[in-house]
Amino acid sequence: MDILLIILGILCLAAGLAGCILPVIPGPPVAYAGLLLLHFTDKASFTTAQLLTWLFVVILLQVLDYFIPMLSSKYSGGSRWGTRGCLIGTVAGLFFMPWGIILGPFLGAFFGELLGGRETGEALKSGFGSLVGFLFGTVLKFVVCGYFSWLFIETLV
Repeated sequence: MDILLIILGILCLAAGLAGCILPVIPGPPVAYAGLLLLHFTDKASFTTAQLLTWLFVVILLQVLDYFIPMLSSKYSGGSRWGTRGCLIGTVAGLFFMPWGIILGPFLGAFFGELLGGRETGEALKSGFGSLVGFLFGTVLKFVVCGYFSWLFIETLV
């Protein structure tokens, strides 16, 4: 039974890492499930505090993943139009994978700012801010999933 749980855990970790880029797979929650599967084997026994801390990090990261591009658009000089456009672009980008995921927030913020009456330079600045926010969120997801993968391997060895 342990071997089956370990294999499923490895598959979850691999899917979690893929989910850092592919939005159809929630990367960190799937990777966390891989750690939970390892926890139920005889090979590892994580404390309740560890499991709850990791769960909190995963939940926080999932929430922030939707807001980081909008916040970075706002802090790069974007208005409500840009923030809303970023949100719309993010959702619309899901249908045009893989490039829509990267370009959606940027184009949404850019066109949102233009519709709000901003000049092209300001709109570009807001769009780049949302792109930087998206990339930052992706890096955060990779760090968490990479840590979970490292922890999984270290516990098995």
